[in-house]
Amino acid sequence: MAVFAAMSAPVAAQDLVFSPAATEACLASTQSYDGRHACIGASAELCMEGTQGGFSTYGMGGCLSAELEYWDAQLNLVYAAAVEAARSFDAETAQYAAHLATREANLRAMQRAWIAFRDATCDYEYSQWGGGTGGGPAIAGCLMRMTGEQALYLFSEGQGG
Repeated sequence: MAVFAAMSAPVAAQDLVFSPAATEACLASTQSYDGRHACIGASAELCMEGTQGGFSTYGMGGCLSAELEYWDAQLNLVYAAAVEAARSFDAETAQYAAHLATREANLRAMQRAWIAFRDATCDYEYSQWGGGTGGGPAIAGCLMRMTGEQALYLFSEGQGG
């Protein structure tokens, strides 16, 4: 009985054992989109395994949210680089493509639409739990996965596909 109680003990945020090192090592080991995609969640998984109570609802949510923060920072970096590249492209092509919407405008519209799509998708995944405690990790995992995918997409586009 005492073992069961210890296994189900709540995890405090300061008790989470999270490092993005597993995700970063995975990303460094492959150049393909599919290989990089498989890296999403690597650090969250190790966090859950390395944290006492890490597979509790609270532990899973905390570890998934920690990796979400990592991917959100990566997305912000690649998005900023994409905006700069789009501005440069638009400046170079302005004299012969002035009638077209700019690459920067299209990038911004795409990103806004993607945010709405991500949020609606993850709200839908959350709703599958009917208000149950699994909804927290479900939405955190969805946000982490989709944010990672978008970061990888923008990165691969910035590398020429």
